[in-house]
Amino acid sequence: MIEPVVTRPAVPFDAAFAVPLVQQTIGKVGLALTGADSDTGAARAMLGFFPLRGNRLSYQNVQIAARGPEPLGLLLAYPGAQAHALDDPFRERLASLGLPAQVESEGTPGELYLDTLAVTEAARGQGVGATLLQAAAAQAGAQGLRRVGLLVEDGNRAAALYARVGFRAAGRRTLAGGSYTHLIWTLPG
Repeated sequence: MIEPVVTRPAVPFDAAFAVPLVQQTIGKVGLALTGADSDTGAARAMLGFFPLRGNRLSYQNVQIAARGPEPLGLLLAYPGAQAHALDDPFRERLASLGLPAQVESEGTPGELYLDTLAVTEAARGQGVGATLLQAAAAQAGAQGLRRVGLLVEDGNRAAALYARVGFRAAGRRTLAGGSYTHLIWTLPG
């Protein structure tokens, strides 16, 4: 019998699993956020932020999907109204590096902003992403939010999953040199 996929809140020790998966998923956004010039450099910087509170990449904003002890994916989400404040530590980092302290906050007030949804390559196609989206819906409801929002880059394979769940296009945004569709999932109730 195969164990079900369950979600749990991340802890600081999840950094070794979570951070490389986040950077692999967000790519150029991670480079812009950290001021790094490589994925390795961005992941290294993110490792410093993950165990800390009060930033977008904090373990506090992460849910881990696992089957038994094996982590399979993650959801990084926070209230859109907090996006600007959660990006302040990255503005400070960029300024300390002598770089322009400009971080484009992605979340929109009134929504739970799904910053990153990532599933390991080995676990794709097994319902892990759908389980994480249900966890996002539950998190939004617990925070009194009726919408989940995210940005999806053109050609992203997950766009089909988002459409099946009920996400609908709500405009376009440019971020870190990329073009994204802002998707909104209005939750029942």
